[in-house]
Amino acid sequence: MQSSTFTIQDQAGIDIFVYKWMPESSIKPKAIVHILHGMAEHAARYTHVAQALVDAGYVVYADDHRGHGKTAKDLKNAGYLGKDGGEGALESVKKVSEHIRTEFPDLPFFLLGHSWGSYLAQEYIEQWGSSLTGVILSGTTGTQPMKDILMLLGKLILVFKKPESPAKLIDKLAIAPLGKTFDTTVSKNAWLSRDLEVAKVYDADPFCGFMMSNSYFVEMAKAMKRMWNPKNEAKIPKNLPVLFFTGGDDPTNEFGKTMQDLIDRYQKLDIKDITSKVYEGGRHEMFNETNKAEVIQDVVDWLDAHLP
Repeated sequence: MQSSTFTIQDQAGIDIFVYKWMPESSIKPKAIVHILHGMAEHAARYTHVAQALVDAGYVVYADDHRGHGKTAKDLKNAGYLGKDGGEGALESVKKVSEHIRTEFPDLPFFLLGHSWGSYLAQEYIEQWGSSLTGVILSGTTGTQPMKDILMLLGKLILVFKKPESPAKLIDKLAIAPLGKTFDTTVSKNAWLSRDLEVAKVYDADPFCGFMMSNSYFVEMAKAMKRMWNPKNEAKIPKNLPVLFFTGGDDPTNEFGKTMQDLIDRYQKLDIKDITSKVYEGGRHEMFNETNKAEVIQDVVDWLDAHLP
């Protein structure tokens, strides 16, 4: 596998750090997969996924979104998306995708989003879905009962706090409870995976599990209102293949229930090619689960089946 990194300056002048993995030069890649990571993590955590995809003949890109990883550069910038917020972060992803297109203009293009990355992907396919060959949504959801509360609380806090201030109260209300149904003796982040080594490595990484900013949660609530607006969901191309998967014990989507809500809506919109799978016993990060090899192979099989 060949690996490299580069930066792309987005529309606000922020340098977005991008990882690139591709097959050896003697192998012509089948297609592109652009990975969108989740909240409070970074793209390097998907290196093992990229390795498997490259081995299967794909070229893979993953960017550190605004306020994350090497794009944030320093922990003091972690968790803050910038003055143009969630819409700016989405435009940054589009900017990276446009650059990828210039490198491989003739290859099929798949988008793969996990957690917050899957929310970015939901908005992406509403605006630019016709440019994609398919989309994969991991650990995703289609409803969030707390979004209005988060919006109101976040806006109230921002009257007194700076946008980049740590969201201590919101974190306590919205993030900390994710671990309540799991044994947190080893780690408070046991909700991520049954493989507790994953949580240990996550806990030890300063660029994982950091506290997001107050403005982030306001921007997240705004994004949910936009992407779950029926008029916007109706813009998704009917012929765009969509793969959904999650763990059966994923607390971020009520153990798969709210992912199914999204699937049901997409089906009612007559999106014709929908595949979904719930991995029994799996938690939030199926790419880091005890059965991750099965999950990754399922993704490769789906990609192969949807090549033009």
